[in-house]
Amino acid sequence: MLKKSRFDRDFILVGVAIILALTFLLIAPPPSTAAAPCNGTFPNPMMDVCWLCLFPMYIGPVEIAFGQPNNGDSAPPLICSCPAPPPLFIRIGIGFAFWEPVRVAEVVRTPFCSPTLGGTPLASLTVPHGTHHKGEGGKQGNAFYHVHWFQYPALSWLGMALTAAMCFQSEPFDLVYLSELDPLWDDDQLTFILNPEAILFSNRVAQAACIADTIAAQLNSFGLDSLFWCSGSQGSVYPLSGNHANHVGGVDSSLAIVHKHVFKMHRQLLARDTSTSGAMCGSKPQPILRKKQYKQQMLFPTPQTAQGYGFGAPSVLWGAGREYPYKGEDFSYLIWRKRKCCAW
Repeated sequence: MLKKSRFDRDFILVGVAIILALTFLLIAPPPSTAAAPCNGTFPNPMMDVCWLCLFPMYIGPVEIAFGQPNNGDSAPPLICSCPAPPPLFIRIGIGFAFWEPVRVAEVVRTPFCSPTLGGTPLASLTVPHGTHHKGEGGKQGNAFYHVHWFQYPALSWLGMALTAAMCFQSEPFDLVYLSELDPLWDDDQLTFILNPEAILFSNRVAQAACIADTIAAQLNSFGLDSLFWCSGSQGSVYPLSGNHANHVGGVDSSLAIVHKHVFKMHRQLLARDTSTSGAMCGSKPQPILRKKQYKQQMLFPTPQTAQGYGFGAPSVLWGAGREYPYKGEDFSYLIWRKRKCCAW
């Protein structure tokens, strides 16, 4: 009886051990989805922002450039007018144009990792992780990243005079978009709902036309708005998802992902026209992104504070050494938006 009792006890212990081991294997994440390190630092508004990127600035036809590239827009008129509530009905102002820092875009591999908030995880839900693979043997590389979109009212924080009158819309610092919660972001077929015209540009002729966009971005820092399906040196804009089919490095892929995301925001009418003459009295819908309305500068992992570059501009002149292992594989960019308005 004693031997049988010991046998039963040992059998039970072995069974419990097997059950615990199986339970651990079932609940433990597979190695491929293990969390990557989340690093970052909150950007310093004084030291990490390219304040010269406020220029070129126009007061009527008078340009103030300070060596910053011009996107080729026409100057605003010196005297302008906009509708006003009664009893005035119309107000007279001075045409004004400048670049404003308005958004921060994070491009990350680890879901919910926020470099802008010091490497703080924003949530802990289970969603696809970012990946990137360089092409080998003549094959194209590919990448997938998540994007976070912050309102970043740097001008308001510094109390600059540009924030007054009718040229500025006051906004708080806020997280307004997480791609992890967007079912369209990781599904190219589903995002076809937003960009059905992509089928017209998925041919060699349309893609060959992007060479002109690449040359324009190299020479002038801004691509061609007429070639809206192109992202210059970073390849094609379509599909409007987190997948990038021309991965050669993290910097270029992250720039392409930001371009895709901003285009997607415009297509969903969550971003608007602020830079044409028709928007001087207020922003207008702009479902097809006007590339010359935006430029960007890197904030993390290494701030790039000398100059801002438009979508599609090559990173070869400033991107060297800005991607490095462990702490330098996620990115954040300050997005500058052109504003043309009737100031008073």
